[in-house]
Amino acid sequence: MPAVLCRKCGKDLPDGSQFCFKCGEPVGSTVTVSEIPTAVLGCAGCGAQLAEGAQFCSRCGKSVSVPPRNAKPADFTLPIDPTPPAPDRRSPASSCRKRRVISWVLAILFLVALFWAATSDNFLAQGLQESAGWKHDQGLVDRPFSVSPHNLRYYKFALPQGSVHVSIVGEFTASSDSGSARGQGSAQPSGSQSDNNIEVYVMSEPAFIAWQNGYATSNVYESGRVSHGSFQADMPSGAGIYYLIFNNKFAPNTAKQVTADVLLHYKNWLPESFRRMSERFWNWIGL
Repeated sequence: MPAVLCRKCGKDLPDGSQFCFKCGEPVGSTVTVSEIPTAVLGCAGCGAQLAEGAQFCSRCGKSVSVPPRNAKPADFTLPIDPTPPAPDRRSPASSCRKRRVISWVLAILFLVALFWAATSDNFLAQGLQESAGWKHDQGLVDRPFSVSPHNLRYYKFALPQGSVHVSIVGEFTASSDSGSARGQGSAQPSGSQSDNNIEVYVMSEPAFIAWQNGYATSNVYESGRVSHGSFQADMPSGAGIYYLIFNNKFAPNTAKQVTADVLLHYKNWLPESFRRMSERFWNWIGL
């Protein structure tokens, strides 16, 4: 029999009702629906109809699995990651470490640049050294020349104001135009080879003037009459004008061919061996 439902609240009304006993809605506003069909269970194996509450099929004996009537569907919840997303910034420790690494790199680059400026022969490095008051060796003579009989040859050079720890360093070899007698080592008389001798002096300007006029003077360096020699003499401190002299006035007829390499050496705090090593290093890498 069809059931009578209240149109307003949906309550199932008994037959013959004029008003809904729950909400008072007139029965004329009801909705008639067909009865809900009863569910019929069948065996999954043979298809036979099963009695309500049966655990096994009465025809084939297959086990029957029936879900409980009041069973509720299982709740399904998507997994949620409890970890909050990382902020889009670095931690203070990481930033501090990065600054420390950058500081070390800059410090190493500064030390390398300082070492290069102090030891390199590059013109930029030498400009920096001179701006800091560091003087470089100055060549005075580096090529052969001839001195005629009864004559001399001189090279004039000046020391700037404030010059200290400056020395003149060099070596020379003399020979007559008709022959050659070369040697190495400290200045020594040559005895039988007197035609190959030369006299080498280093004088201040006043001493040079007095010596030219025949007066005895005090010299920075005097070799005596020798055919070859090497020397190193400390120059007086301060500014001054000086002369490097190759004298052949004592020879009546023989001109002298002289090979000399003389320079002004400005001492500095770097050892000489370290300077030579650094020069080879910078030349090797091309700076």
